[in-house]
Amino acid sequence: MNLMPLGSLGAVETHGTVTFGLWLPWVSAADGDVVTVKIIHEADQFLQAFPAREFQLTHSVRPPYGDFWSATEPIAGTLPAVPGSAWGNPGRYVYRYTITNPSVGTLDWIIDPFAREFGVGKQSAFTLGYEPYVWSAGEAQWRTPALADLILYEVNIAEFGSDLNRARGFAAYLADLGINAIEIMPLSNVGNSVDWGYLPIGYFGVDERFGNRLDFQQLVDICHQHGIAVIVDVVYGHTGVDFPYYDAYTRLRYRDNPFMGPFAKDYFSNFGKSTDFNREITRDFFFTANHHWLEVYHVDGFRYDCVPNYWDGPMGVGYASLVYETHQLTKANIASGRPYWSRFDAGAGKPLTLVQMAEQLEAPEEVLRSTYSNCTWQNGTYGAARAVAHGDRGRLADLGLQLGPLRLPRPGDAQW
Repeated sequence: MNLMPLGSLGAVETHGTVTFGLWLPWVSAADGDVVTVKIIHEADQFLQAFPAREFQLTHSVRPPYGDFWSATEPIAGTLPAVPGSAWGNPGRYVYRYTITNPSVGTLDWIIDPFAREFGVGKQSAFTLGYEPYVWSAGEAQWRTPALADLILYEVNIAEFGSDLNRARGFAAYLADLGINAIEIMPLSNVGNSVDWGYLPIGYFGVDERFGNRLDFQQLVDICHQHGIAVIVDVVYGHTGVDFPYYDAYTRLRYRDNPFMGPFAKDYFSNFGKSTDFNREITRDFFFTANHHWLEVYHVDGFRYDCVPNYWDGPMGVGYASLVYETHQLTKANIASGRPYWSRFDAGAGKPLTLVQMAEQLEAPEEVLRSTYSNCTWQNGTYGAARAVAHGDRGRLADLGLQLGPLRLPRPGDAQW
């Protein structure tokens, strides 16, 4: 797998000028396609007098995925098209893409698959005048706890604190309980304002209903100061229907899709869409997402949702390959002395403390035995406990015998 060049993807600001870039395989100027970006200051977005400004993107062909669209627009300090608009001022801007195709006309409301921020509804966003987060002095000394020592608490930010700002205030409370790791349900952008997050449409940032990227970085920083690791729930085997690589190609009426399609199981075909890990762009996209959350947000690992949707065996190109490549990436960054990656270095001869947790309920033993996953969700302990409660004490012994020969964790261990 290869890391995508995020420095030229999404909306990237440099000194008040914003560069937009995205791969749209099979969408080509040679075929008469035109791609534009519509941008508006967030303060203007609901005012009829101030329409979004629209700029045309330039087509090129860039390896390895082909058709690439980009534009560079100076914004800071430029005059608005309509007097009184907030255009040109610092703050958050929302944007979206359009595709004009000779066969189907103009398709509006296509969000950016590489956006780092999100607006209300189906809109991508960027902040003009964005200042990167400055990590606390102690962050460089943070070490992710050993897997066997984790006491894990699952958190839905919307229910736990309603947003990231309020959730930060609970770090001391969790530490006082003895918690040393939280697993946060998906933070990715989704299409609805009330949502558990399991049908993502944006993968490289924090959904606006929780806050923004600085808010989450601060939450991670504070958790680490309280001795709490942060594991994020990621959904890579399927997406919501508004995910741009599904939405755009469906509306273009293409017979095939360069990113999406049934791959292994197809559990979400009725209300979401599967991702096709046979495609290089798909594999690299989610590998890059992993790197982004580790590098930018300093998370301590991942809980991978619905692994059966991209499980094609221990030697496949789907789940097993992703966790292996993420493990190797982490080792390489530790070896090169990349700042903050030493949090996963437990010392000579010891395994990395990077958490790679599979939700592979169909074959939990196999995913632990044959991949670089180091923990998994499973239902065996629950099933045994339920049987014991109904008087079948033998089920607990059966579970112990099943786990013992496999040298898997015992019921009650942090991995389970």
